[in-house]
Amino acid sequence: MTDITLTPGTPDDDNRDYLPESLKGSDIVVNENGNNSQPYPERLEEHTEVVIEGEAEDTWYTYVPSSYDGATPVPLVISMHGGMMTGWGQAVYTSWTLLAEREGFIVLFPNAHLRRFWLIDVPADAIDEATEVQPHGIYLNRPPADPDENHDNRLVLALIERLASTYAIDRSRIFMQGMSMGNAMTGQFARNFGQVLAGAAGSAGPSALGLLFDETGERINRGGPLAIFQTRMERDAVPPHYGAEVGTVVARNRDYWLGLNRASRIPEISIRGEDNLAFFEGGAAPLVFRDVKNRDHGQTLDDAEFVWSYLFSGVSRDPGGTIVVTEPRRARRGDAFAVAVADGSSHAWMGQRAVELGGRAFLWQKLKYHGLQGGAEVRGEYLYVPLAFIATAFGAEVVDQEGIGSLSWPDGPRVQVARGSIVSIVDGDVRSMLAEAVERDGHLHVSLEWVARDVLGLHTSQCEGVLYVTDHHAELSRNMALLIADLLA
Repeated sequence: MTDITLTPGTPDDDNRDYLPESLKGSDIVVNENGNNSQPYPERLEEHTEVVIEGEAEDTWYTYVPSSYDGATPVPLVISMHGGMMTGWGQAVYTSWTLLAEREGFIVLFPNAHLRRFWLIDVPADAIDEATEVQPHGIYLNRPPADPDENHDNRLVLALIERLASTYAIDRSRIFMQGMSMGNAMTGQFARNFGQVLAGAAGSAGPSALGLLFDETGERINRGGPLAIFQTRMERDAVPPHYGAEVGTVVARNRDYWLGLNRASRIPEISIRGEDNLAFFEGGAAPLVFRDVKNRDHGQTLDDAEFVWSYLFSGVSRDPGGTIVVTEPRRARRGDAFAVAVADGSSHAWMGQRAVELGGRAFLWQKLKYHGLQGGAEVRGEYLYVPLAFIATAFGAEVVDQEGIGSLSWPDGPRVQVARGSIVSIVDGDVRSMLAEAVERDGHLHVSLEWVARDVLGLHTSQCEGVLYVTDHHAELSRNMALLIADLLA
């Protein structure tokens, strides 16, 4: 394994083109919404030839690491660019070439055959709208009805064979990853020719639901189970022709592969900073789901690291076609300590499983009335849980009777609260909470966020009516919040 060495670039922050042509062959780098580019890799080679007999030339790019000697078969990663982009654009907007140097695999970056748009399937009831010229000048190419006749599917298959005849390729470890339209293309290839791959991954380009499920709800698939990594962006807006709410499209794309892979529906969850990860194991193949906080459409420059280290590095396909799972470079494990609650749920997420809450979590508003002539203003909204659950979750002793409650830790703080009062007593000091203590069903409830953050010094993050508490910095994202809420429903 070779250490990664970064190459300094020349920033061009004034350049706001979608794919600045000045990047090709240069050390120029651009940055927009975190979509950084790296300097054009010196070892990236361009190829242009007729690949499909009787059709026009195709262009693709290969990156062969400096460690390659041809003596030992190496993995192959195929990385698919987004719409209006190119293979070389995908190379500079990802870190696959950096990982190729460290890990010793070869990377293939194909160009879409027509107008920089892949020939991706579109649901039958939307193809006319999706393939007509749009006001912004962007439209899809009309794909053939038969996946076996699709030029871009055939191109990928042919390039795999071409590279396998040129280099020592480990056929048990061929992978595909794509961004946006390249993600949709990866999904199309995986559904139809997944048996060629050991794993597939994509960022910010979920498939239309009509391509995943038929009118009876059955999965449409020819390729079989496959190790899958799905990266989504919290602020991403799914294209309108997908015909469903964004959260539904994201969840159903995940469900498609969970069912096909016969994977557990109960994941381990890990949130570090803005990266929200859920690991689904078991069955025929694993699935990793990643949602990136505060990001819109695109891919992060480190997405390749997540895909390789959590998934591709630990899967292969045996001669019989079975996906073989080994220990990846980074263990797929959830946070050692984490508690999550969801508005309206009688369960909490703790110890990487759903447990009884001993009541029902609810959102409570801190209101301002005075001087508003009978009106009110909301000055905060917090998730409330029973005192007894807080004691269980954080190892405290609890007293809850006749409107007075207390929490005490063997080697920590002592907290007293009272029904209807925003004041608490913490180690003998008078302290205001975020909002008043509330009694429901004979039990006192207080803000879980306040106890975790202000009393115990833990980290909290709230999104979509879900609160996540852990012992390190974690920013709960929208799609992960929706996943947790489903687990607790």
